[in-house]
Amino acid sequence: MDENIIEIKNLKYNYDAEDEANSIKALKGIDLNIKKGEFIAILGHNGCGKSTLAKLINAQMIPSEGDIIVNGLNTKDEKNIWEIRKTCGMVFQNPDNQLVATIVEEDVAFGPENLGVPMPELRERVDNALKTVDMYEYKMHSPALLSGGQKQRIAIAGILAMNPDCILLDEPTAMLDPNGRSEIVRTIKKLNEEGKTIIHITHFMEEAVLADRVFVMNDGLVELEGTAKEVFSKVEKMKKLGLDVPQVTELAFKLNQSGFNIDNEVLTVNELVDEVWK
Repeated sequence: MDENIIEIKNLKYNYDAEDEANSIKALKGIDLNIKKGEFIAILGHNGCGKSTLAKLINAQMIPSEGDIIVNGLNTKDEKNIWEIRKTCGMVFQNPDNQLVATIVEEDVAFGPENLGVPMPELRERVDNALKTVDMYEYKMHSPALLSGGQKQRIAIAGILAMNPDCILLDEPTAMLDPNGRSEIVRTIKKLNEEGKTIIHITHFMEEAVLADRVFVMNDGLVELEGTAKEVFSKVEKMKKLGLDVPQVTELAFKLNQSGFNIDNEVLTVNELVDEVWK
């Protein structure tokens, strides 16, 4: 898992770049690499540049400065756009914005069909994608009759059917209830275990805990990066950035402050129990 699938070098992006006086500097110089098969979580409060970063990785926008290389292809080169989007599929916050057909299986077929995938491979891709997200039995249903979590799983299946190496999810659980959220988190974990590179933009700390590495963004820059344990153990820094940490981590931090010798790098109830027993 040593090969980078995405390399980001000195990335800057300004909205209204032509109007220098009023231009908004959304990203101010980001450097990060993502390896094939990695599970990355990106955190940060609204307006920190997370969604801008996602759109730039997906070649929906072009950097004002710096470069994004996706599987060896620069997003600035227009002839690379389709190849980049095939490599790195994007799932949006609102599944309704991504569903286009009146029957589930037609919706999932939409992307690969537009890529020119022939029958019977198309049939196979659609069926496999629906099975992967546990929605195969709904293939003849109308997306309009599904729950939010089910719709989001159909949106993920539509991306999967295009067979990307990397899946970029921009707050995919933001509009869902707790059941829908856990459905999507289970699906994301399963996809990563099957070898997909995952970039998960979220504001739910308990979702970020599952990632191999966590990047915390603030005001257009990456403020913190590391494993979930490394990042969340910096409780005061996270609070300063206006972000929470998992409840268990915060409890460990408060026990520590009260004079108990407890490791700050705890993420689960069991880890905290072990620390307390010591």
